[in-house]
Amino acid sequence: MTTTTLITVAPTGAESAKADVPALPVTLDELVATAQECESVGASVIHVHIRDEKAQPTLDQGRLRETVAALRQDTDLIVQLSSGGSVHDPEEARLAVLDAAPDMASCTMGTVNFGEDVFLNRWEFIVELHTRMQDRGIVPEYEIFDLGQLWALQRLLDKYGLPAGGHVHVDFVMGVPGGMPGTTAALVACTTALADLPAGTTFSATGIGRATLPVLLASLSAGGHLRVGMEDTITYAKGQPVESNAQLVARAAGFARLAQRPPTTSAQARQMLGVRR
Repeated sequence: MTTTTLITVAPTGAESAKADVPALPVTLDELVATAQECESVGASVIHVHIRDEKAQPTLDQGRLRETVAALRQDTDLIVQLSSGGSVHDPEEARLAVLDAAPDMASCTMGTVNFGEDVFLNRWEFIVELHTRMQDRGIVPEYEIFDLGQLWALQRLLDKYGLPAGGHVHVDFVMGVPGGMPGTTAALVACTTALADLPAGTTFSATGIGRATLPVLLASLSAGGHLRVGMEDTITYAKGQPVESNAQLVARAAGFARLAQRPPTTSAQARQMLGVRR
């Protein structure tokens, strides 16, 4: 059982519209302010999607670089860029995310039905993403949407070696329509399968929508870490919209302290994940 809890905040995502969710941070100033607020209440990693001047999802290279630089300047958070973008982004643009030189980037381990869409992640694309991150010293977070993707990860590591930093960290994304359910039983199945991955592998868990609290509590009880944020839920409780990302981080940090596993500091997180400064 780990003694602290790594809390990742995913503040924006690519699904919700600013017009529907006014509290969603979509400008650079809003994102930096959100990052500072979340860091102050317990987050140590920020999972970043960016928006353009019309608040639409984008992988514009200039905006990505500007975002990474601003977050590094104004916070001590580990900056993790999404290589998923939106489900409509081409592979070339998703690979180019790494050119912005983040500390970490996501690496989704398989194709999954995503509501009415398909989130495509071909094996060849996964290999290219993994090996480019190895070459550039960018630490991956392996996103797992279904149980079989853990076996894909085992195959990837066996054939192409450990990631940059040498530590394997996965995030179970639970409750996406088309992926695994956000239930304790599903989490137990995933954590059991971790035994086939390298010793010391760590995991966090993300509950989408109404799965947010069940997954949070199940992950803590299983010795796992947490990802929260308005990318994953825009409702704090039934009939109560989320006021800010910091509200979600503060709740997660409160549960972590109740579990006697207080939030991990950024310095501790860098050491645990193998992230270089």
